Amino acid sequence: MTDLPTQAIPGAFSPLNLQARSVAWQLAAVALGTVVLALSSYIEVPLVPVPVTMQTLAITLIGALYGSRLGALTVVAWLVEGAVGLPVLSGGAAGVHHFVGPTAGYLFAFPLAAALTGWLAEAGWNGRRPLLAFGSMLLGNALCLALGAAWLAVAIGFEQAFLAGVLPFLLGGLLKSGLGAALLHATRPGKSRRAA
Repeated sequence: MTDLPTQAIPGAFSPLNLQARSVAWQLAAVALGTVVLALSSYIEVPLVPVPVTMQTLAITLIGALYGSRLGALTVVAWLVEGAVGLPVLSGGAAGVHHFVGPTAGYLFAFPLAAALTGWLAEAGWNGRRPLLAFGSMLLGNALCLALGAAWLAVAIGFEQAFLAGVLPFLLGGLLKSGLGAALLHATRPGKSRRAA
């Protein structure tokens, strides 16, 4: 299976190449990433108990573009902003109570999804290999749904958690994964060179 990478491709996984930039650049990227995440939170279809937003697209893209560590750190910074009262969560929501409510499992899954997608991008599941990039986006979305539904199941039971917290998001996750992979492919580094 030559398509499956076994080691990281240093400096080649992202057009941003943030791992080679200064701390000031990385801090600016984190700040910009939190803005992108906040904006993605305002694009929503209100469902109960969990709305459909563009957050998972932004989270997986940030992971894939920033890498596992900086991607997860960016998502954590955004969650801290929401916890301290900035209106950056879904639909402009804010406050620490969201971290114990029905959406808490999804919120806590977000940094893990960014880290997973970033780790896979570093390992070659990036814009150079669109099918693998699509797979990494799907895995990031699946992780969010699994952890979010697990938390929700504690309150409303497994069947209801699946019906309310997973099923309505499957098609959206598939579409957002495809869009994310296409965006990564369009911005891949070294477009003129074939991937190894």
